[in-house]
Amino acid sequence: MSESQRKPLPFSANFAAGAIAGVSEILTFYPLDVIKTRMQLQTGKSSVGLVGSFQTIIREEGVGRLYRGLVPPLLLEAPKRAVKFAANDFWGKKFLQVTGEEKMTQQLSIMTGCSAGATESFVVVPFELVKIRLQDKNSAYAGPMDVVKQTIKKEGLLGLYAGMESTFWRHFWWNGGYFGCIFQVRSLLPKAETQQSELLNNFISGAVGGFAGTALNTPFDVVKSRIQGAIKVPGVKPKYNWTYPALITIFREEGPVALYKGFVPKVLRLAPGGGVLLLVVEFTLGVFRKALGPPYI
Repeated sequence: MSESQRKPLPFSANFAAGAIAGVSEILTFYPLDVIKTRMQLQTGKSSVGLVGSFQTIIREEGVGRLYRGLVPPLLLEAPKRAVKFAANDFWGKKFLQVTGEEKMTQQLSIMTGCSAGATESFVVVPFELVKIRLQDKNSAYAGPMDVVKQTIKKEGLLGLYAGMESTFWRHFWWNGGYFGCIFQVRSLLPKAETQQSELLNNFISGAVGGFAGTALNTPFDVVKSRIQGAIKVPGVKPKYNWTYPALITIFREEGPVALYKGFVPKVLRLAPGGGVLLLVVEFTLGVFRKALGPPYI
């Protein structure tokens, strides 16, 4: 049966595949996320790079600090990635229906990815806030629940959603770049003749998509980290509040390079990480198709 005749897998299969892929990716690349956050929270100019940050954390705080804050994203990763791929599948079908197109196009892939990212952003905000505050070098929190309790006590329940708007833009642009590039790169790669070559194509297209998404969204990630890392003080206006004004503030005070703080560890995680995500998702979906049999194969 050709791919166009094959029946789409149910929502639950896409959800499960995304969840499995997300957990696989974060267990592999998490220390790079800690380094990225530390670099983004540093204001002003800094000469400490990727290797220096690793060495400083290990020397001053121990190896275990590289996994500080792992619990929130690990708990989040399954629903987060599941929502990403399930939403991408959902919006893809909707846009095809609305436009009357029979096959996905580059433009529809970008629109679908942006919509999936916007959907995903609503799920991740509280978990991201907890993770950022635990990863901060100056963090004095006992653990994830301590962050939740103190945030609610000092800032109210809505305090857990600090950075919602910046998180929206971070995921909007990353997913647009990621899924848009995957479509384009797949069309340029030689057609896979074996399962191994198909997995390789998925890894390559996912890695390129991960790089493109990271290049697009890093400035928004810097702003998100600054907003979520700051503790609100009653009567004091936060320095970083809304995304686009914050981008201008950082650009003016610290220069354009500051908008890409943490880019190296971020791209080292999310380029191969994007490849791992797509590879595991497609492999898992293939297992589901075989298990369900015709007409899904």
